[in-house]
Amino acid sequence: MRTQPLAAVVVAVAALAAIAPAASAGPADLGAELRELVRMPGGPAGAIVVVQRPDGRTVYTAGVRNTKTKAPLRATDHMRIASAAKAFSAAVALSLVRKGRLSLDDTIALRLPELPAAWGSVTLRQALHHTSGLPDFSRSPRFQEAVVDDLHGRPAPRTMLSFIADEPLEFRPGSRYRYSNTDNFVVALMAEAATGRDYTSLLASEVTRPLRLRATSLPRGAGMPAPYIHGYQPDPPDAPEDVSTLISAAWSWASGGIVSTPADLTSFVRGYVGARLFGRAVQRRQMAFRPGGSEPIGPGRNSAGLGIFRYRTQCGTVYGHTGNTSGYTQFMAATKDGRRSVTVSINAQITNRSTGDRLAAFRRLRKVEGRAVCEALATKREATREWGR
Repeated sequence: MRTQPLAAVVVAVAALAAIAPAASAGPADLGAELRELVRMPGGPAGAIVVVQRPDGRTVYTAGVRNTKTKAPLRATDHMRIASAAKAFSAAVALSLVRKGRLSLDDTIALRLPELPAAWGSVTLRQALHHTSGLPDFSRSPRFQEAVVDDLHGRPAPRTMLSFIADEPLEFRPGSRYRYSNTDNFVVALMAEAATGRDYTSLLASEVTRPLRLRATSLPRGAGMPAPYIHGYQPDPPDAPEDVSTLISAAWSWASGGIVSTPADLTSFVRGYVGARLFGRAVQRRQMAFRPGGSEPIGPGRNSAGLGIFRYRTQCGTVYGHTGNTSGYTQFMAATKDGRRSVTVSINAQITNRSTGDRLAAFRRLRKVEGRAVCEALATKREATREWGR
């Protein structure tokens, strides 16, 4: 592995980060768009789309999950879900809010008094809304150096916060929107403090067991459960570098460390947006939207709620989350009743901050996402099919 590709990977981890779809887009169009995406110069090695409707599930695939074996992607293959994991930490917190164990008005000073006093007024609501003003640890040069020095390290969550412990709030809490990985570390730590249980245990009791997500986990190290979709990072002029197991999940923990499958992610977003984990009363408080986009931006017009984003497309409105990390980019969304959903997963990090061929590929990816939403919201049943590469 050469120095330059590694540097690119570290910058990607530090960040953990519009083409509008036609309303008449059909499954043949979506399949063709997906195949075109993987053929593009800046496109991923593989892509998979899962569209869930009341009358069935359709899976589209293009490209490969492993460039050496040429194996196709499957809905049961594991993958890193990147910042889509933020919705899981939000689900844990909102479940505890419903149970009365946490309040959206709980502050850092109340639940986490050991953290810097300057952060004390930040509430759980503001952390979930990305309006906390907390500095983002993933942008800290000290954090980035630590990752490079120990890629497979298993640091404690509070270690990440120590990189920014001497920094003040970036703005008055509640006054602005700014996406920050620190927010979801604070959310998960508040949940731990309120219950006296570790976050992994809370994920199981509040999310994965209720939704029967048997292939979803939060690993501590860099390994991936088999079978998995390999993630790739450009390494010109050589072939893309396999970065699937390059970096320990502990470095992103509650903000991006979860490993899941397209099938499990589909079940999660349906249950999460459908309020199965915390009920409609809490959901009404969750869906207080303000201008703000997920990273990368999703299809249509993006707005930010509490651990959730609203995507208003030409075909209708869905709610969910996106994510990106080295080797992977994710999009998941569902209707408010949870009956219609879409997940789009690729094994490359391609975002609206990319440049050149990869920016062109992101525009194509966003078009794929929009067309997938159109199919999920369509009223006429299409025959279930599996698209090969």
